[in-house]
Amino acid sequence: MKTRGTALNPHNRFQPLASDRTRDDDWYRDPEDDLNPDSLATEVRDEQVRTIISRNQSPDIPFDRSINPYRGCEHACIYCFARPTHAYWDMSPGLDFETRLIAKPNAARQLRRELDKPGYTPSPIALGINTDAYQPVERERRITRELLEVLLEYRHPVSIITKGALILRDLDLLTELARLGLCSVRVSLTTLDNQLKRVMEPRTAAPATRLKMLRELSAVGVPTGIIMGPVIPFINDHELEHILASAADAGATRASWVMLRLPLELDGLFQDWLQRHFPQRAEHVMNRIRDLREGKVYQSEFGKRMTGTGPYADLIRQRFNRQARAVGLNREAEPALRTDRFRRPSGEQMGLF
Repeated sequence: MKTRGTALNPHNRFQPLASDRTRDDDWYRDPEDDLNPDSLATEVRDEQVRTIISRNQSPDIPFDRSINPYRGCEHACIYCFARPTHAYWDMSPGLDFETRLIAKPNAARQLRRELDKPGYTPSPIALGINTDAYQPVERERRITRELLEVLLEYRHPVSIITKGALILRDLDLLTELARLGLCSVRVSLTTLDNQLKRVMEPRTAAPATRLKMLRELSAVGVPTGIIMGPVIPFINDHELEHILASAADAGATRASWVMLRLPLELDGLFQDWLQRHFPQRAEHVMNRIRDLREGKVYQSEFGKRMTGTGPYADLIRQRFNRQARAVGLNREAEPALRTDRFRRPSGEQMGLF
């Protein structure tokens, strides 16, 4: 599929019936058949949500609440750990995840309601964690911008992870949030190789553009960093030192890494992608992944799922830490985002009468 991460649409594990037809079946090969094109347009449907802040108690991520303006992600990253969640909405984690999106148009209104609850206690909200808040559909829908406007109005702290250049549209809001000590941004930087980016993350910003994002955000005072996630054995691991050096040159002050994770249907999707693009390396890559996961393809245990275990994981950690020190990343403890500025504008106005 042109500009898509996968051509597969594996069975939704919650459906009792399944079809064995795939992109490679004979019925899908007729070039004159308009019902089976070489690419698919993105479909977006709206969902009026009842809640917008998701909570978690995971000990290996640094936040306890998050907001996702969209379900599914047009960026089409083949490795995305969120793909299996699309099965909850009666769709496939494969091509459906990239092409059949769900937008939350009432997200900002619902956020305002939740922040206005008397018992709400502020803590940094991570924006766009399951799927990217700055994926292409945001250009027209502007849900992420509306959420940032509410967070600025309430003086509420927010952290953002993205690989979408559209974040630069919102520099005005991010600059003001940063001035108040209320925001930080992490750019997902997985490769500096344009060709690898095209097949691994088809609809994301180019590597040079992500470095530009770091430069422009840091220039206006937004605390910036990168996440090299995921590290994929024998695919992008050789770039580790170069990625960290380039990020530091672009103004990043923080960096972290995450090892490839292959939960549920993502295992089959990723292995198919390997066979299509790196057939000579595919077996080697999967053997190393099993080494990282104690003989399995995936481990869900806290403390292991993000980094894996064993000699290879230790080697990546050592290389990462050494290079981060060499280029000046993670030099000091990261300042906490402020929660003491939180206010409820509607409540303050009502108090005047």
